[in-house]
Amino acid sequence: MDVRTVLAAQNYTASKPATGPAENGQGGNALFGLAKDFAATLQESEQVSMQAMTGKADPHTLVQALAQSELAVETAVTVRNKVVEAYQEILRMPV
Repeated sequence: MDVRTVLAAQNYTASKPATGPAENGQGGNALFGLAKDFAATLQESEQVSMQAMTGKADPHTLVQALAQSELAVETAVTVRNKVVEAYQEILRMPV
């Protein structure tokens, strides 16, 4: 076996694209994990808001929680818009 062939194979496997399927089987669960984190951020912000209404949380914590939830919602809306845009682009393709 030629050494160059082995080195080429090693370099190829080392430079696999990051968009490829995950080898450990976690590729499909990544989107689920993101959705779970999004829901947890919104739930945490809601709890902090309730605590602030009853006087158990300081205003700084409330503002920080609301900023995090706003960023999460804006990210989710941006992702949704990109998905809709990609779907519309696919529909415009000639068959």
